[in-house]
Amino acid sequence: MTLPPISSLFRRGFVNFWVLAFAAGTVAAGETLYHETWRPQFHFTAQKNWHNDPNGLVFFRGEYHLFFQHNPTGINWGNMTWGHAVGRDLVHWRQLPNALEPDRLGTIFSGSAVVDWQNTAGFRSGREPALVAIYTAAGGTSPESKGQPFTQCLAYSNDRGRTWTKFAGNPVLPHIVGDNRDPKVIWFAPTRRWIMALFKDGHTYALFASPNLKSWTHLQDLEFPDCGECPDFFELPVDGNRRHTRWVFTAANGHYFVGGFDGAKFTPDGPPQVADWGKNYYAVQTYSDIPPADGRRIQIAWMNGGRYPDMPFNQQMSFPCELTLRSFPEGLRLCRVPVREIAKLHGHQHAWKNVTLRPGDDPLAGLEGELLDIRAEIELGDASEVGFRVRGEPVRYSVAGKTLSSLDATAPLAPVNGRIQLQILLDRTSLEVFGNAGRVSLTSCFLPKPDNRRVEVYAAGGAAKIISLRVYELRSIWP
Repeated sequence: MTLPPISSLFRRGFVNFWVLAFAAGTVAAGETLYHETWRPQFHFTAQKNWHNDPNGLVFFRGEYHLFFQHNPTGINWGNMTWGHAVGRDLVHWRQLPNALEPDRLGTIFSGSAVVDWQNTAGFRSGREPALVAIYTAAGGTSPESKGQPFTQCLAYSNDRGRTWTKFAGNPVLPHIVGDNRDPKVIWFAPTRRWIMALFKDGHTYALFASPNLKSWTHLQDLEFPDCGECPDFFELPVDGNRRHTRWVFTAANGHYFVGGFDGAKFTPDGPPQVADWGKNYYAVQTYSDIPPADGRRIQIAWMNGGRYPDMPFNQQMSFPCELTLRSFPEGLRLCRVPVREIAKLHGHQHAWKNVTLRPGDDPLAGLEGELLDIRAEIELGDASEVGFRVRGEPVRYSVAGKTLSSLDATAPLAPVNGRIQLQILLDRTSLEVFGNAGRVSLTSCFLPKPDNRRVEVYAAGGAAKIISLRVYELRSIWP
């Protein structure tokens, strides 16, 4: 959770779901909710007002829960509340009433959620296990919480997340230092304990353990250079081998350590790495309790800093991505690609194969769109540069530099057997670019010129070859 100046924090406001639907912000004449000029059409946004970090990502009984930092009464940051949306396919979302609202301990900052399958906390009251949210009560960020510190708290639900009760014994982890915040909790089966990753202060994070989510023991501190806030901690198979796993510890900006974890200590294998090179990728979190039959590690980021002029909402989420841990000559690296459910939005497909691409050629001539999924494999040949122009914005690969660039951001990307693979997701206000099956990604927001919907592919300095190219027109997720 990024903290603005304290003067901006003193905002009150408690509104129900129906008020939320008509709160601050207006829809221009001729527009309808979710179809405004700058409304993303397949990325989650709140109905109205401000939202930022994804919180409490958890799957339960066929539903993906997406909680999020939200100001239900204003278009700017403040009055932090947990907004709530659910979906059944990681693509289509339905916003529900707010889940957690400010109280005397503070406004509701970021955190996580789990299914307490074994009722370790004792919150279960019916046939189904309770959902438990672990969040930061940000003391001193509202008049009601003046003088309170930042602490970690619990809330639980016994009706599949529709209503929430705050634990009477809050806080469960008292103030430690600074604005300690953003607890991410997982279950570690070998020791039958919950593990919490927590941001402490500066560039310091910590791990804690608990048998019941209520009493916590400090395990270790971890220094994370040039990083702060919003930790995540999870295990991944290496190259898809579930018998060979490593642990990943990420920070808000997606930088990550790969290492080992024995239930008491995390030991990094080497220095931190970069997961995403774009301009608008922050507060990353992955889903808890994805069923073993699925087994994916699914991540969502807040695309912070996007601009949405004259809109009734502010900010958006990234498209959900699947994370994998793969071996490269330089070591293990985290890779991320859009979840396969993007195919649910595929409409008309344009396809090409084995096309020579010379300077000045453009097999896409005449193709336009504002919602697209572009997938290409290009043999570099004699070209010095290949790429796309998407609504006037270049997605450029430099052969000599071995770099992929988009919207003033650049990532290193080595070709594989003289070829590169690209996937580009285009929405009304964002470009998400993935190179070589997610070896690098660039997640960025932009405001295209409304009258330019052209899509072009090009080569410069020599001929390249399009091995395959598919352009899918996408449907909106909104009714």
